[in-house]
Amino acid sequence: MSEQFPQVTEFLRQRRSVPSRTLGAPGPDESEIEALVAIASRVPDHGKIAPWRFIRYTPDYCRQLGEKFRARALERNPDLSQDMQAVELARFTLAPAVVAVISRPRPHPKVPEWEQVLSAGAAAMTLLIAANAAGYDAQWLTEWVAFDDKLAPDLGLQDGERIAGFVFMGTRTSPKFERDRPALADVYSVMGAR
Repeated sequence: MSEQFPQVTEFLRQRRSVPSRTLGAPGPDESEIEALVAIASRVPDHGKIAPWRFIRYTPDYCRQLGEKFRARALERNPDLSQDMQAVELARFTLAPAVVAVISRPRPHPKVPEWEQVLSAGAAAMTLLIAANAAGYDAQWLTEWVAFDDKLAPDLGLQDGERIAGFVFMGTRTSPKFERDRPALADVYSVMGAR
């Protein structure tokens, strides 16, 4: 297999996320983000119902979101330290580009909701891989803001939608490091006679 597609398999073998706090400029511009989203839209989508959508938050809006995140974090924890308030302010301003992948399953006679949710996850992973293939570093995160109902309108969610993830994109400002991966024997098995 690797002899047929050496560049693709080696790229996938080496691919890894880079923490959003270590992403700096340059990041993809608007036309590049649109191209990456178009690639991410090519995931399996049984029924052709697009059970996902994408929202790019502009840098100015990311700063506004930081204020909302800090205010909401203080509502949840009035004793929040100054350091943690600074984390909330900067949450979406660390990387040059932030795109939300929104899961929006719909009633369908043949496509179960679970399959639609998995398709949204596939869209997020494909966006991450597309960003890497375009030469950018990236990370897929959710964190508490993705699950806070009061922040949902500020993040652009409509009724019945959930955040599948935020994909942060830019250029790493520190070296990549490898993390532990599961042993193949722990995650792979074969059933049936050999």
